[in-house]
Amino acid sequence: MGEIPLDLQAKLLRVLQEREFERVGSSRTRRIDVRLIAASNRDLGQMVEARTFREDLYYRLNVFPIEIPPLRERGEDIPLLARHFLQVHARANNRSITAMEPGGLAALCRYAWPGNVRELSNIIERCVILTHGSTLHVPADALKSRGAVPAVDNSLAGAQRQHILQVLEGCHWVIAGPTGAAARLGMKRSSLQYRLQKLGIVRPT
Repeated sequence: MGEIPLDLQAKLLRVLQEREFERVGSSRTRRIDVRLIAASNRDLGQMVEARTFREDLYYRLNVFPIEIPPLRERGEDIPLLARHFLQVHARANNRSITAMEPGGLAALCRYAWPGNVRELSNIIERCVILTHGSTLHVPADALKSRGAVPAVDNSLAGAQRQHILQVLEGCHWVIAGPTGAAARLGMKRSSLQYRLQKLGIVRPT
């Protein structure tokens, strides 16, 4: 939606307001009764301020906004999406891959995903093509130079990871319950599980 030129935005606004349009090359006016669902990965509010998106069209569209956080802020979704794309791409490529390496999954969870879900799908597909065997292998360079963890956070993340590992080991990797790691860390179980994924902490087998 954010890529529509200003002249086309004006035409779209007219259609939405008057509920009528003329086909190209025709003088006959046609009536419509539709609902428009629009999506954009751009900040349309900022585009309005920059005058690259019509304010009247923005408010016409902004009836029931649904904001989806970027994938890097939905760490708990990464394993679910990764397994979904594994099934999709394994089937499409006629491959019998049914599992993922824990280390590979942890690397996916640490990555910042600037390309969001589409990038995750592409990387899983690439790994499916390159994998030999029934367990998906994520090569060490698959996420190289992509900023999995900002350098400024390395020392803090490392200290946090070490502290959580010590607590987990002291609790014998029990997360829930009054004596579990979540309670000792003063966190909700869901918050701790998200943090484990974010830091790439996987229970040893």
